[in-house]
Amino acid sequence: MERITVQGMRMPKLGLGTGQLRNAEGQASMELALSMGFRHLDTAEMYTNEATVGAAVAASGLPRGEIHITSKVHQDNLAPDALRRAMDRCLAALKSDYVDLYLIHWPMPEMNLAKTLETLVRLKEQGKARAIGVSNFTVALMREAVEKIGAPIACNQVEYHVLLDQSAVLDYARSKGIAVTAYAPLARGRINEFPELARIGRKHGASPVQVALKWLLDQDLVAAIPRTGRRETLQQNLDAVRLKLDNDDRAAIARLPKNQRIVNVAWAPAWDKPRA
Repeated sequence: MERITVQGMRMPKLGLGTGQLRNAEGQASMELALSMGFRHLDTAEMYTNEATVGAAVAASGLPRGEIHITSKVHQDNLAPDALRRAMDRCLAALKSDYVDLYLIHWPMPEMNLAKTLETLVRLKEQGKARAIGVSNFTVALMREAVEKIGAPIACNQVEYHVLLDQSAVLDYARSKGIAVTAYAPLARGRINEFPELARIGRKHGASPVQVALKWLLDQDLVAAIPRTGRRETLQQNLDAVRLKLDNDDRAAIARLPKNQRIVNVAWAPAWDKPRA
């Protein structure tokens, strides 16, 4: 599995989103994914399944160092003391001395970003996080974090798929050597509504989902974390890595609508305008 190397972090480009995977059934799905070759698990305090991730990793028998784990602190815990406690709970749940990547899950208007990032840096210096980053940050927020505060951001995790333009975020991230992880990389099922993707899939003996996923994985410094617990879908996602898209395929994908944001919660920041 190809990996992204930034800020000392080596993150597999294809990971498993675990948002709805918890308890015994979720653990079984994660163990299955690890047995099939996945080495990147994405969790969050908000998902209430960090313990499930920890149990799956322990049961897998794989060395901890072979598995990349990303977790994210809840937006209610961005003050320094609350953030430190959240990190300690995260590590206890994971049964690990460290998390590979620890992110601010959602930026909040009232947060003191400098203090939050300063605390994340201290946690990194203490070895509790191998790398730190952000999620759902606009270019303006990334610029504040990187240029004004000087934080060693390794990654910004954002909604990104063939139906949503994230070129502004990508351009800025790449200019600073920051990875982008695409969540909801298959637009929560909307991929199958577009015959262009099915046509490209037929051309290559692949599914529309595999086409959309490979389009992301082909991009520099971009990882993707589709969420599934089913063997068939896990295998389909792994097989997408071997798909080879050509310039005609990419041109057809470029013509798809790029304004289809799926995740837009009440506390979301004012998203940067997509390019015309």
